[in-house]
Amino acid sequence: MRRKPVFAVWLGEDAAAARAFEGADIPHFSTEAEAVRGFMHLVRYREAQNDLMETPDSLPQDFAPDVEGARKIVAGALREGRGWLDPIEANRLLQAYAVPVAPVTLAETADAAAAAARPILAEGGTVAVKILSPDIIHKSDIGGVRLDLTSEEAVRKAAVDIFARAARLKPGARVTGVTVQAMVRRAKARELIAGLADDPTFGPVVVFGRGGTAVEVINDKALALPPLDLTLARDLIARTRVSRILKAYRDVPMADEPAVALVLVKLAQMAADIPEIRELDINPLLADETGVMAVDARVAVAAESADRRPGAGHPRFAVRPYPTEWERHLGLPNGRRVFVRPVRPEDEELFLAFARRVTAHDLRLRFFAPIRDFSHAFLARLIQIDYARAIAFVAIDPENGEMMGVVRLHADANHRTGEYAILMRSDLKGMGLGWELMKLMIEWAQADGLQVVEGQVLRENTVMLAVVQKLGFAIRPDPADPDILVVTLPVAEMGEPERLIA
Repeated sequence: MRRKPVFAVWLGEDAAAARAFEGADIPHFSTEAEAVRGFMHLVRYREAQNDLMETPDSLPQDFAPDVEGARKIVAGALREGRGWLDPIEANRLLQAYAVPVAPVTLAETADAAAAAARPILAEGGTVAVKILSPDIIHKSDIGGVRLDLTSEEAVRKAAVDIFARAARLKPGARVTGVTVQAMVRRAKARELIAGLADDPTFGPVVVFGRGGTAVEVINDKALALPPLDLTLARDLIARTRVSRILKAYRDVPMADEPAVALVLVKLAQMAADIPEIRELDINPLLADETGVMAVDARVAVAAESADRRPGAGHPRFAVRPYPTEWERHLGLPNGRRVFVRPVRPEDEELFLAFARRVTAHDLRLRFFAPIRDFSHAFLARLIQIDYARAIAFVAIDPENGEMMGVVRLHADANHRTGEYAILMRSDLKGMGLGWELMKLMIEWAQADGLQVVEGQVLRENTVMLAVVQKLGFAIRPDPADPDILVVTLPVAEMGEPERLIA
């Protein structure tokens, strides 16, 4: 019979009744309202646990951002002492992360602006011309924006007027030129805002809400801590009022909400990859049934601290993001190549297929007990980890995408000692993969500032004992169980892992 939560309401102050309830471990309340609030804490806790156990949708396999290209854009601005990217740079930054964006062309003169507008006008489009200056962030404040221009002469005159207004209203401003951009016409698109902000307490946060020129007046925004997966991105969207009009209504088709969620995930990844980004606003981000389009973007940047510890993850993230920098290809003694990466929350099917190819004997050596069922809850505990306290490296065959092995390490509450565990596919043992995964785990432990790596090994697991002994682990009996040996390695006192004896 399943146990159910029981709580009591005892009206009035009665010490004897309180002692009776407490003796029976029954929570008690003085009013019905307090009892309901207490019960709802249990409900919210269970909902949160269920949310944590959800396996998020996988990102598109072809999403491979140009991280190095994006970093070069930001680094160039910082070298010049600028705190903001110009619109051309912001456009290239978004393109590097595959965020759909309206192309922008720089024109240094009025004649160049007219020439840049010519192909847009020839296709029946209209043109927007905007001031480009590192000293003028809010272009509309000086009348530095002209929209819906329909001819080359109108573009030329608009550029001349913008240059004149900038010289009169901001005489000390450095003016690079004007940007020329096709007006984006999507009659039934919703105007959204998406971006990044820097909270003084929590660091980078992802922002989503209603966009447009009245964004401050409407004040329909929600925030979320990065990193995001698609499930968390959808939850962020749902916490805004504008999410309601993303659905279909009257003659307006439903907007491509998955595309909106994907943009938020990409921005969160950008924040993880480039800590120098301090603020990013896409406003408006147009969304309709055909997808999304970023029309305008502002990006603020600042240099990071020079004493950042290597391997410590993003220096200002409240939640440590997926450590992309630990993805690598390893070579085995037999010449075979293996791709190794940190585990991801969407790896449930990968782990399930892997477990089916591990013998019952090998599973017992890993878990110290027979494992008969790999349930969703069981697998979720293996794949959904906090990268600030734990890591799991999965080895994948690059030819077929199958999982070959996994090593994991969990740090204790003091972040001093980490407990490791390793499991190989039974038909792939003896290739040297376990050795390479152990070395990578030790490298992570050192970079993460741990002092000691330890593990428990069954006395009968002679293969694992031979490996750890060769790696330099000390081996001693477990006083609580004669069948278990405790192995420890003082990683803080070691040299580089790649110098370990092969």
